[in-house]
Amino acid sequence: MNFKTVAEAFNYYRNFSLEDIEKRAAQIKGTIDTDPDADITTLNIEIEGLQQAKQNIQEKGESGAGAPPTNDQQNQRSAFNPITGMNFNQNRIPEGDVFASAEYRSAFYKNLLGQRLTDVETRTFNHAMDIINAERRADAFNTTTDSAAVLPTQTLNEVIKKARTIGGLISACRSFNIPSNIAVPIGTPSNKANWHTEGATVETEKVTTVNITFGGYEIIKIFSISAAAKRMSISAFESYITDELTNCVMECIADSLVNGTGTKQGTGVLTGITWDTSNSFTFAASGAPTYTDFTKMIGMLKRGYGAGAKWAMNNATLFNRVYGLVDGNKRPIFITDPKTEDIGYILGKPVVIDDNIADDIFLLGNFNYMGYNLAQGIMIEVSRESSFKSGLIDYRALAIADCKPLVSEAFIKLYQATA
Repeated sequence: MNFKTVAEAFNYYRNFSLEDIEKRAAQIKGTIDTDPDADITTLNIEIEGLQQAKQNIQEKGESGAGAPPTNDQQNQRSAFNPITGMNFNQNRIPEGDVFASAEYRSAFYKNLLGQRLTDVETRTFNHAMDIINAERRADAFNTTTDSAAVLPTQTLNEVIKKARTIGGLISACRSFNIPSNIAVPIGTPSNKANWHTEGATVETEKVTTVNITFGGYEIIKIFSISAAAKRMSISAFESYITDELTNCVMECIADSLVNGTGTKQGTGVLTGITWDTSNSFTFAASGAPTYTDFTKMIGMLKRGYGAGAKWAMNNATLFNRVYGLVDGNKRPIFITDPKTEDIGYILGKPVVIDDNIADDIFLLGNFNYMGYNLAQGIMIEVSRESSFKSGLIDYRALAIADCKPLVSEAFIKLYQATA
C-alpha cells in the first residue's frame, strides 16, 4: 500500500502484531537496499508509521492489563497524536554530538544524493550546518560555499579503521583529532619506582614532556560518479564513499608519515628526524646487512622505547635482505607468525611492511611516538554543475591534516651507504 501520511500508516498498522510489523519493516529495508526504482519518500512514511505503531503496542504491553501507565509511558503517549501524525519526541533534533547521530548520517547522504529529507533530517542537517558556519570548524576550513558538510562520525571512524587494516605505518602510529596550531604535551618514558625505606625522604621526579604542534595542511580529492547514483541506497553510497576516502585521503597521510617534507604537507619519519651517528648507521654499498647490524640497532634504542618497538621496511627489503639472514647458530632472525602467517618478527619484535619506505632502509622505533592529526575530520562538498555536459556529479573531499615524529629519540635507522 502507498500511504500519503504517517497518520494513515499508523492507523493501518496499529492493530497488527509486533511480528507482522517487524516483518514488514524488514521487507521495506530490503526494497530500499535492492530496488533502484523504489519510492524512497513513500517508504519512509510507511516506516515512520510502523515505528509509531510498534511503540504504541509496546507501551500497552508494558503497562499490563488494568495497570495504570507509568509517568514515562504517559509522557510518551502525550507526545504522540495519532490524528495529526505528529510525534514530538521523534521529531526533536538529536541531543549531544549531532555529527554522530543517525539522523545527521541519513541527512548527510541524502543531501549528497539529492534525495528528499524528512522533517527531522532537515532540522538536524540545518542545525549541523549552523554549527559548522558558526565555528567554521575551529577556522580549519575556508569553504567557498555554505553547502559543505562534515563527514558523519560513524563514517569517519570506518575510514580510519579501514586505513589501519591495510597495513603500513599508519596502522602503528598514533592518531589525533585536535585543533591545528595548538601545542599538545607528549610524555616520554619515565624511570621505574624504587623501594622505599620507611621514613626516608623521596625525591620528586619531574616528568619530561615534549610539546607538539600540528599544522593545518589541506588534502583535496575530487571524484565523479554518474547522476544515476541518486537512486543508490544510503548504505551502498556510504560504502563507496568509505572506500574512496580510504584510498585517497588516508593513503596521502600514509605516504606523508614516511616521506613528508614538512613544507605545505606533513613531516615524515625519514625527513623529520636529524639522523646522525647517535641514531643511525650504514652497511656497505656493495654488501648486505648482517645479524649484528640488527642487534646493534636494538642496543642503540634508548630504554623505555623498546617495549613497544617495531621494525619498518618495504616488502622487497624484507625478502631480499632479511628473509634469509641467520644468526651465529644458523637460525633465521626473521620468524613468521604461525597463527596469521601475515605478521613476522625480527629478534622478537614485530615487522611493519610499508612500501612507501625506500629500498634498503630499516627503521626500528616505537611508532606511538609518530602521529598524524585530522583536525576536524573530512568535509564533503557536492557540485552538480561542474560536470554538466558529461552528466556526472562531482564530490570534493577536503581534510585538514598534519603528521610528524613526536619524539625523535624513539627511532633508529639502518641504511645502505652510497658508493
